[in-house]
Parts: sequence; C-alpha cells; structure tokens
Amino acid sequence: MQKTIWAEPRKVISIDDCDFYHTMDIPNYGTVRGDWDLRGKETAYLGNTSFDGKRVLEIGTASGHLCFTMEKMGANVVAYDLSDEQDWDIVPYASYDYEQHISARKAHIRRLNNGFWFAHSANKSQARVVYGSVYTTPENIGQFDICTFGSILLHLRDPFLALQRVTAHVRETVIVTDIASGFMGRMLTMAESLSGIRLIAFVPNARKLKPFETWWRLSPGLVCEFLQILGFAHTTISFHRQLYQNKELQLFTVVGQRKITGTH
Repeated sequence: MQKTIWAEPRKVISIDDCDFYHTMDIPNYGTVRGDWDLRGKETAYLGNTSFDGKRVLEIGTASGHLCFTMEKMGANVVAYDLSDEQDWDIVPYASYDYEQHISARKAHIRRLNNGFWFAHSANKSQARVVYGSVYTTPENIGQFDICTFGSILLHLRDPFLALQRVTAHVRETVIVTDIASGFMGRMLTMAESLSGIRLIAFVPNARKLKPFETWWRLSPGLVCEFLQILGFAHTTISFHRQLYQNKELQLFTVVGQRKITGTH
C-alpha cells in the first residue's frame, strides 16, 4: 500500500511547545508574537489576489498565518513545509561546525510545526498539510489554481528548480513575495530599473560565516522572467511595506498568470 503524503493532524495542548513565525491573533487564546506581523496587510502581501473558491498550495506555511487568512478569503488550502525530518538548504561553510546549529534548527522547526497545529485547531481550519522538500513535490498532491511562495525563494539554493517543480501542479496563478529592503535589495531594484537586466545577488559571506539560511536577493524582474519561462506569461509587480521585528521592510510581490481572466 502506498504511504499517504498527508500529515496526520498533531494535537498540541500547550502553547509553550510552540514557536510562531508570524504574529497571530489566535481564537480563544489571544495574540502570539512572531518575527513578521502581516496583520491588516495580508492582501498586499498576496498581490491583491482573489482566493474565493480556489484550491491553493502554500509553500512554506510556517505557523500558518497566511494559510488561515487565505481560508477566510474562501480558499481550499494545502500547506506545504518542512518538518524536522527533512533537510533544508543550509549554506555549507567549510570552517563552521554545524552539529549544534542543525540540532537547534530541527527543534525550532518542530516547534513551528506545533505552532501551526495549535493555531489550526483554534481556527477550526480545514487545511491539509504535506511535509517534504520543495524540490520533490509529490505527484499525487494534485493540481491547484494558485500557489504562493511567501519569502521563500531567498532561502533556497535553487529557486528556479523549486518554482519549476511546484508550478507543474499549478493551473492559473503563482504568487511570489520576497524582500526588496536593505542596501542589497534597494541596489538590485534600482540597477534593474536603470539597466533592464535581470539581477540576483549572492548573500552568504565566507568571512563572516553568515547568513546560514539565506542565499539570494532576487530582483522583481528576475522573478517575472522565471515565471514567464515556466509559462506564466502575464506578470505584475507590486511593492508594499511589512513589519519585521517591529521595523518596516519593503517587499515586492510578483503575480504570474498563465492567461488573463479579467482580474487576478
């Protein structure tokens, strides 16, 4: 018998066993704090896209804030993420001992998964979950109207391959949100607007031995080019500001569509 791809819902009783990536208002509990606070600006983050009646694949759900938001907007969501059993794209600095880092990271991932299931239960969510690598999306996950990559590509060693593998399951629309803030992000956006060249910057620094899990800054035009190559011929770019650790950062969102159907 083929093993199911669907994660068994996890019963999490204590919030002390959880970590949260996003600040969230959890029913019957209250507000929990995370690095990102998207509350009230989710529509901009998701490219002003309509989700009503759509089947959505969310890549990198973390603690689930956008998953539950899209459900409230009428979507049927499948949340896809790592569990503590999968490897991730860590930068392999030769002079760094990773054993302690990997152990701590796996514990954090498990606590994030717990945070998702705690909020899933509190929100009475119907979202289903698949754990796995973004490079090996299971074939029997099915087809989707929309997929989302919310600040994911910068953490992937091969962002184009990830897009290629995931978008093979997408009929209509891809939404990619990534960071445009910081010196590197601003320079990429400015240089692209002046030159028209699609740009990417490599972030890891061998002298500083960091960051561990961020690989790239991608220009908005490069993301558009990626999506157009993969068959999403119609792309739009929008910019918005979001709170990260209580500081405003500028992000961009690219919406790619296989064909125009009036509005996205």
